[in-house]
Amino acid sequence: MTVAPEPGQRLADIDIHGVMRALPHRYPMLLVDAVTELVAYTSAVGIKNVTMNEPFFAGHFPGDPIMPGVLIVEALGQAAAVLMVESLGTKTEDRSVYFMSIDDARFRRPVRPGDRIRLEVTQERTKLGIWWFAGRAVVDGRPVAEARFSARLIDR
Repeated sequence: MTVAPEPGQRLADIDIHGVMRALPHRYPMLLVDAVTELVAYTSAVGIKNVTMNEPFFAGHFPGDPIMPGVLIVEALGQAAAVLMVESLGTKTEDRSVYFMSIDDARFRRPVRPGDRIRLEVTQERTKLGIWWFAGRAVVDGRPVAEARFSARLIDR
């Protein structure tokens, strides 16, 4: 087990290899390419580079590819999961972060191939092992989705 950082401590950026160490997700469900800002127990900013090679574009929608909103919320959840794992300084071989709730989801504009999504998550509170977050997905400075959600680290 690694040492947990102090609350509010700025942590190093995380590349795709670090994201894969923190999360059990793999292609095609790994939706965070990097974490460019991370403040322990406080906030994180993840990046998702959307390409035409995404498997969901074949059917959503042919001739008018749009990233499904539920996958944008999933990407926000994955960015929050990296924040949780890195803040706790825990190894995740036998643990996973699970969504507990999703509330107030709003979708503002479509996300298309070539977009780069900035996944902004902020921890709102923690109680009894459950973490509550506010998340916002942004493309070119404009919000594309937002949601509030909770998650918990659970033994597998």
